[in-house]
Amino acid sequence: MKTMRLGLVQNHPAYGDPAGNLAAVERAIEGVPPPGADLWILPELFASGYVFGSRAECLRLAEPIPDGPTCRGLVLLAARSGASIVAGVPERAADGSVFNSAIAVDPRSGVSALYRKIHLFDYEKEWFDPGQLGFVVTDLAGARVGLMICFDWRFPEAARTLALSGAQVIAHPSNLVHPHCQDAMVTRALENRVFIATANRIGTEARAGIELTFTGRSRIVGHDGSVRFEAPIAETATAVVEIDPRLADDKTVTAHNDLFGDRRPGFYRA
Repeated sequence: MKTMRLGLVQNHPAYGDPAGNLAAVERAIEGVPPPGADLWILPELFASGYVFGSRAECLRLAEPIPDGPTCRGLVLLAARSGASIVAGVPERAADGSVFNSAIAVDPRSGVSALYRKIHLFDYEKEWFDPGQLGFVVTDLAGARVGLMICFDWRFPEAARTLALSGAQVIAHPSNLVHPHCQDAMVTRALENRVFIATANRIGTEARAGIELTFTGRSRIVGHDGSVRFEAPIAETATAVVEIDPRLADDKTVTAHNDLFGDRRPGFYRA
């Protein structure tokens, strides 16, 4: 595949209604005129909502992967649409752990990769266990796709690790509440020469004494730092952008400079 159609969905989930939120995303994706996208990126915790009253409440909404109803619904959606999907879901593991996870879904093989969020944000430390599986790069829709989630953006090592592992595209499901990530993704794309799709949500959740307003502005950023698409702050949105993932394999900055070839890791320590 020379080019791919990279899509994202910016949604406004209703807390605690996974079936309804999944149905809304299905309508959004299936409402895009043909040929649609080859790869869709959905937000973090796109079907459950974000503000949990307790870890126990989080566990009740979490699902086993790949057998939970949201995962099964995404597998069916991928098969029906012929597109791959990356989406954020709360995962209930067999040992009782609960993770803020992202799954990659292939239209032919189903769930093909799992990432458990490494950098937990604020109250997430009360609800989730930190991920221990490391960063993941997987083949989707003819590209090498790296997975990270929301607050991982604050740690440049996350995107760099994915890029060093061969990612051409970084899929970034998010529930952003700080205003800076969208602009920071230009820097992450430039310093790694990768495409980045940040799928955020909109709306406000006020529960259990916590109130959070999400910042929208989902973005697709090119390997050259160009903003290929930006969604509104407070409206749902669906977008598809055509990209050439192979451009991310060229780390040349000038005739004498290569982003990865010029690295000197021996000096990168305090």
